[in-house]
Amino acid sequence: MPVKHTAQTNGTSNLEHPPIHESSGPVPGGDSAPTESHALATADHEEKGISQLHGQQTSDAVEVKDLGWNEPPEKVPAPLVGGLPNEELWMLVRRFNKQMYHVKATPHLPPGGLDLNVAAEDEFSPDKLRSNVERLYMTVIVGMAGFAKHIARLRSWAETKRTAAFCSAYFVAWALDLLMPLIISTLIALVVYPRSRDILFPPAPLALVDASTGGVKKPTAGVLGSYGSLTGAPEKHHGEAVEQEAHNFVSSFGAIALSSAAGEHPDNKTQQEDSKAENSVPDPTEFAMKAADAKDSAGGGDTSTKQDTAKKPVEEAMWEKARPVMHIIGDIADTWERFANALSPTSPFPKDHPRLKLAGAVLVPLLVVSIFVDAYMVAKGTTFFIGAGFFGDPLISRGLAWLNANVPNWQEYLDIRNSLLRGVPTNAQLTITLLRIGEASKAPLPPPPSENVSAPPTHAAKPLDSDEIPLEASQSEVEDAIHPDAPPVAAIAEEESKPEQKGSKAKKLLSFFKGTTKTGVNTALSTDPIKASAGSKAAQNRLGAVPSASAEPPSSGPVVFPCRHHGKKGVLYIITSAASPCVSFSYEKHQDKPEFVVAIPEIREIKKVGGLGWKSKLVVGWSMDRNVVDAIEIVDKDGKEWLLTAVHLRDELFNRLVAMGGQKWESW
Repeated sequence: MPVKHTAQTNGTSNLEHPPIHESSGPVPGGDSAPTESHALATADHEEKGISQLHGQQTSDAVEVKDLGWNEPPEKVPAPLVGGLPNEELWMLVRRFNKQMYHVKATPHLPPGGLDLNVAAEDEFSPDKLRSNVERLYMTVIVGMAGFAKHIARLRSWAETKRTAAFCSAYFVAWALDLLMPLIISTLIALVVYPRSRDILFPPAPLALVDASTGGVKKPTAGVLGSYGSLTGAPEKHHGEAVEQEAHNFVSSFGAIALSSAAGEHPDNKTQQEDSKAENSVPDPTEFAMKAADAKDSAGGGDTSTKQDTAKKPVEEAMWEKARPVMHIIGDIADTWERFANALSPTSPFPKDHPRLKLAGAVLVPLLVVSIFVDAYMVAKGTTFFIGAGFFGDPLISRGLAWLNANVPNWQEYLDIRNSLLRGVPTNAQLTITLLRIGEASKAPLPPPPSENVSAPPTHAAKPLDSDEIPLEASQSEVEDAIHPDAPPVAAIAEEESKPEQKGSKAKKLLSFFKGTTKTGVNTALSTDPIKASAGSKAAQNRLGAVPSASAEPPSSGPVVFPCRHHGKKGVLYIITSAASPCVSFSYEKHQDKPEFVVAIPEIREIKKVGGLGWKSKLVVGWSMDRNVVDAIEIVDKDGKEWLLTAVHLRDELFNRLVAMGGQKWESW
């Protein structure tokens, strides 16, 4: 490998400001930065981590610092970014990897001063929908569940002193007609003074609180292995348990929908339990292809569109509405994340300004109004606006038409990102800012630990004392709740014997199909080298996508990324020591002669691409129990595309490319 490819870096791409950065200078900081994210990444932070300290000690001619890209987590220096533990940083990056698939550079200033917003023309895909629903679970659903458990704790009187204090304050304010001012004043205290949150609402592990009684309960996972998840399941790294819950949440919905489509309904349990035919046939919910049609056909129905004229219109309507539904779910999760990051900011974003702005612009005026406005005036005003909205459609339509004609961008003034939450990031915008800090410091942040270098999760309960839990519970009750149950030996034996007695034929049938499928897949993959030599583009792109089970992944990052181009092995280098930073690909046999070079400032689009088609990927995963190595596509300003396949650190390469330059990205 040529020394010039691995020697040194500038950390950030050499781009200038408007409209899309194409010069070879460094990304500007301060007021001339492309976005507030770029400005924060290049600023001098009060709290500095290992990455930022390295940036202070280096010059433009210093090599890229490898902070532990291929090391186990315990050998990675901490903290990588000032004010943020490594575990929380990796949690953000993990979720960023699942959320970001496709970005495009835009010449327009982003709303709120932060890029990486979702494009209005973003197209629907099942993967994006799943990602948005998982984010909805991890933010809104878990947050609302935590709120409900706090209410249950207050209502239970298990924490006598705290409930008595809330009760007294409530009824005193009620007697003095100051109930709304009391509620708003409490909200102001929670927003402005973070310590009040733990005083008024002492935190407790979510899985340990019974939502019905407010007392201590045993976690549904059987052990308290995590604090922020609803089940208490064990986790290897911070946040993994709730991520797995979100994954299972979406999968469960899919299983329910599939069961409904397949018509799974146990009309007679005796038939299912005692029938040899039922025991020998695999569960129909395992087969997703045309389950509903299969059910109708079995009942003598005609599933063709000739007979069912409603089938095609309904399907088209569902797919047409799937895109706005996906956007609505994403917008809800984004708004929740922005408010969470405003109330509890993460470095390097300002810690006080968003909270004070939220309190001063919204809550304080509401407090003043609540003191002088009585309940009658509120009811009268509310009913007036309801009537005006119901009967005033002609006036509203004319008003909107006038606004569109005279103030074309009036919606931007109402966008909360441009006013109350300006400069407040979503978790994705926070993550790309952290990645840009690493690039600006010439020390790219190491990726989250992979399964290959991370120890398996422990099922031992975390040490927890009854004094640490703000619930009225003894130490013995806490110990009973957090330690795993030891199931009776008889129950274990019975459970192990069930599959042997009832599922053996089904297992054999599935094993047969799995074996034949595996043989077919191996045969198809073995012919790809011949097809690739004959010039088949599809076969060339599949080469290396399914590595052998015994093959060790090559050492990658932060500068060198082994991959393939047109099916041939090679290496992609990220070069930042040149006059203009670029990516350069060289074939394995001609490392001194780059096949292509793309300047970072000229990149306009980066897209994650599957190593195989989605159906092929499912078949390979099921029949061969192997991972598929995915691909990435890079598009320059002239529209020229470069597809790199079999990229083992595809997500990490994507993150470096989006964080290096001064482009203002949109998520597609």
